[in-house]
Amino acid sequence: MAFKDYIRERFFPHIWCPGCGHGMVLKGMLKAVEKLGIDKNNIVMVSGIGCSARITGYVDFHTLHTIHGRALAFATGVKISRPELCLIVPMGDGDALAIGGNHFIHACRRNIDITAVIMNNRIYGMTGGQYSPLSGIGKYASTAPYSTIENKFDIVKLAETAGASFVARTTTYHIREMIDILCMAISNKGFSVVEIFSQCPTYFGRKNELKTPTDMLNYFKDNTTPIGSKVKEANPELIERGVFINSSMPEYCEEYDKIVAKAKKNTEV
Repeated sequence: MAFKDYIRERFFPHIWCPGCGHGMVLKGMLKAVEKLGIDKNNIVMVSGIGCSARITGYVDFHTLHTIHGRALAFATGVKISRPELCLIVPMGDGDALAIGGNHFIHACRRNIDITAVIMNNRIYGMTGGQYSPLSGIGKYASTAPYSTIENKFDIVKLAETAGASFVARTTTYHIREMIDILCMAISNKGFSVVEIFSQCPTYFGRKNELKTPTDMLNYFKDNTTPIGSKVKEANPELIERGVFINSSMPEYCEEYDKIVAKAKKNTEV
């Protein structure tokens, strides 16, 4: 299939603010699907609420636009009932790690075959620019006019500790890297987590001295580095990008089928 076959052109132009990184993430996901050659009829994309959740409206897949924070719960239900389908769940800060945090850690723990794509723009962009669990200390937001004082979650460490079998991080600046990582994540037989730094110039950028989309993309370029690079040794504050976990582990649906088979055998007389 060609790239255009995966989108619903009738719903464009999109609703995102000029310079938003979510459109870049959308293109990265579609390019990964195209590269893998997955039939669009075998893909289900599930989203919750927020700027990131609008992605489901633009793709020509089977889609579910669900309630805030519950996208992974709905996706789990779909995967259990139709394990042969490819499940992709795009999420934002709060959708994944605030109201959706409990679903996130248990999806990791189960290692169910779903790909979670978390767009980290460090802000709640749809509802007025409130700070999020990923904003970090010393950031400004509509709910933090004198700066934030709360620590942020480290998505990579959280996903790894909770049991995900594939964990990676990239940015909208590193688009080719993003596509390659998404290909690996979707191909993984288990729960895959891909954190993608995505710019929000409207709320996060203008309140935190990154006034343009270009400023934010340059920030991603200058403040991240590949895993294990020598640059990190000299600049420990740099954020590492790449694949942190890629392991083979029992997948939930397959293990569930074994339990069903065992139960049926035990009831046979």
